[in-house]
Amino acid sequence: MKVLIIEDEQPAALQLKKMLTQTDPSVSVIEIIDSVESSVKWLKTFPAPDAIFMDIQIADGLSFDIFNHINVQSPVVFTTAFDQYAIKAFKVNAVDYLLKPIDEDELGEVLDKLKKKRAEPIPFDNGLFLKNLLQDFSKKEYKQRFLVKNGQNLTSIDVSDIAYFFSEEGVNQFYVFSNKKHIVENTLDELESFLNPKDFFRINRKLIVSIQAIQKISPHFNSRLKLSLTPQYRDEILVARERVSDFKAWLGG
Repeated sequence: MKVLIIEDEQPAALQLKKMLTQTDPSVSVIEIIDSVESSVKWLKTFPAPDAIFMDIQIADGLSFDIFNHINVQSPVVFTTAFDQYAIKAFKVNAVDYLLKPIDEDELGEVLDKLKKKRAEPIPFDNGLFLKNLLQDFSKKEYKQRFLVKNGQNLTSIDVSDIAYFFSEEGVNQFYVFSNKKHIVENTLDELESFLNPKDFFRINRKLIVSIQAIQKISPHFNSRLKLSLTPQYRDEILVARERVSDFKAWLGG
């Protein structure tokens, strides 16, 4: 099975490639692409792969934009930390939807489904699958507390007390509203899947913010937004240009 990966975070792309080939040695990853523009160009140039594993938020926008430029012939598996995109995902040629961090067993089930789709080209029932998907999401419970080390002791921190998560020099941490900093073992990608998307938003590669922490929003150069947070963050805080539209939608509820 020839697979195309569309993912703008190189470590995540390489990890997915490794998981695919380990789960099914017959899988061959033919290319890794990181943007809408390069994806459209590739798909117009080369024969359609057997499947496409596609992140939703990529370097120059949302991967949904690809479908506005080309009729994608391959079945698509969306991979993302944001389950809020589920409904839109199944309006295109989606076979499945995997939340990050990707579970090996779920990946295996997806690969089995892709094989059956190739062997028996029966029209895929998006409506039925979407109904089942939304039922699963309605049962999802988001993380309520984090266990952190405080000296020689362990402390439980309620998620509602956390202002923002950030990555600094390879260490993932968070600030609580009382202006104390704690180290967290999870990656930011993992944290995105743990946190309720109604309360937290990943504004760029390094920061996930609580809506309660945002004190001021100002226009910034190149269509970006500048934030002021409480507690104050030491560096300038900018919403990535490709995430501004979703950020505004998130703020509006």
